[in-house]
Amino acid sequence: MNPILQRIVQALGSDAQLAVVGGAVRDRLLGRPGGDWDLATALLPETVMARAEAAGLRVIPTGLQHGTVTVMEAGQPFEITTFRGDGAYLDGRRPESVTLGVSLEQDLARRDFTINAMAVPAAALEDEDWLAALVDPHGGRRDLAAGVIRAVGDPLTRFSEDGLRCLRACRFAAQLGFHIDPGTLAAIPPRLEVAGKVAVERAFVELTKLICGPEPALGLGALAATGLLDLWLPELRPMLGCTQNRHHRYAVWEHTLAVVRSAPAEPEFRWAALLHDSGKPPARSVDAQGEVHFYGHEARSVALAQAILTRIRASHALTRRVTALVRHHGTHPGPDWGDAACRRFLKRLLEDDLPLERWARFRLADQAGKGFGLEPFRATHLAMVARLEALAAARPPLSIQALALDGRALMDLAGRKGGPWLGRLQQSLLEAVLEDPERNRPEALRELALSWLDSAPER
Repeated sequence: MNPILQRIVQALGSDAQLAVVGGAVRDRLLGRPGGDWDLATALLPETVMARAEAAGLRVIPTGLQHGTVTVMEAGQPFEITTFRGDGAYLDGRRPESVTLGVSLEQDLARRDFTINAMAVPAAALEDEDWLAALVDPHGGRRDLAAGVIRAVGDPLTRFSEDGLRCLRACRFAAQLGFHIDPGTLAAIPPRLEVAGKVAVERAFVELTKLICGPEPALGLGALAATGLLDLWLPELRPMLGCTQNRHHRYAVWEHTLAVVRSAPAEPEFRWAALLHDSGKPPARSVDAQGEVHFYGHEARSVALAQAILTRIRASHALTRRVTALVRHHGTHPGPDWGDAACRRFLKRLLEDDLPLERWARFRLADQAGKGFGLEPFRATHLAMVARLEALAAARPPLSIQALALDGRALMDLAGRKGGPWLGRLQQSLLEAVLEDPERNRPEALRELALSWLDSAPER
């Protein structure tokens, strides 16, 4: 048994009827590594706090109005909630009142999905026959085996109580690779008004967990089928049914699902994958020969990604990383590129603080989503990345700050104060050294600067 859990069991005593509930039980049955520990007890929260503190445990009163305290030890939270029944939900998120002192079975009946409505007495968790002690009144173990997400009781009631549960159903589909029970799925559209009451920050967390799951297409498909996509990410709806050209086997939405699945399971990659072609529907055109084009879709996608991530309260850092990937996903360096063109590309990546390695990983995911396989693309891609890495390793000057003459030296050379002319001169010098890094020497740059000043002194 987890040593901290063992201390909690001993501290609360046998009359606590302490049980491990929810996700920890689900994950143990699935053989997955556990996350947070959610515990339930017959004791009132004041008694839990008193006994835990007497045993030297650190206790935080995180939700006394709902019967919850948290034991925090070694950076690990153990949330302990008194067996309770919930009163009416008026705000679509939390009950107005709770009834403490109910049975464990009554407590499990208020939970969202059957796979989260199971419990095991904490003291029995490490026994070989712990399954014999499993409390499973709603068939959660059966649904786990079948790969089904099913609401506890009436799904319309469950979703009317807490709008976040609609998103959680889709998130669990993506994380576990499960399908949502048809009755449970059908109950989501009538409860979209309740789902809309969820704080945007909470929705962002659920959406991020969803797209970072092993099977994001299941969750995203459920969002699209139920109207949750239109509620939280309406800009993506036009991607459904938007056909592409001969360079893609799939339409835009299906391609996007494939790229999300292929991208590394990190928020910046998965959000970039979801949004990288969001600008294609408004950019779509068909020429006289019937060929489909998406001219300028990268810039449109960047603008949409910026707007979406800002609205759903993503951090500035995540937004910046995502938009950088989106901005450069359509750049395809090839063997015909000269070294100067490669250095200019490295300069653009540097300006967006986008590491070459991360651009390369995302480009592979985008290619995989086109539906034609990665061979022979992978070989040419890796060769191009190796060439770019070799050029970068030579540490060529890629920014004005890397020039061998700084702004003060250039002003002294020109005998002028700073102004717009200085920025233009520096850009001209940077272009020259991108063409030939050997020119990034003080004497060579002085010669170039004097030539520039002589040819356009009015600048």
